[in-house]
Amino acid sequence: MRKTQWFDFRNFFHKPSLTSSIKPRPFKAYSFVPFSPLAMLDPTILTIGGIVLGIAIIERILERWGVIDLVDQFARVMPFILPVTFYSALIYFFATFMF
Repeated sequence: MRKTQWFDFRNFFHKPSLTSSIKPRPFKAYSFVPFSPLAMLDPTILTIGGIVLGIAIIERILERWGVIDLVDQFARVMPFILPVTFYSALIYFFATFMF
């Protein structure tokens, strides 16, 4: 039969350790936030901007040609499409940009 050892609770938890179990590891840490205007040249952002710009150009061309019915339909849809496109592109940009 084994002999049971008794430990005092205070001595067990407050006993200072002679050796540290955690060894410090040297590492290099860089802390800077790069922000470049070239980050706006994301192909997805450029595609969305090109589509919106293309729709505006098509609207102006149709207005010159005298197709007013189609221009009116574009004019009804654009106040909804432009803000949705802008905010979705902005959210996409900040979600994919590495800060």
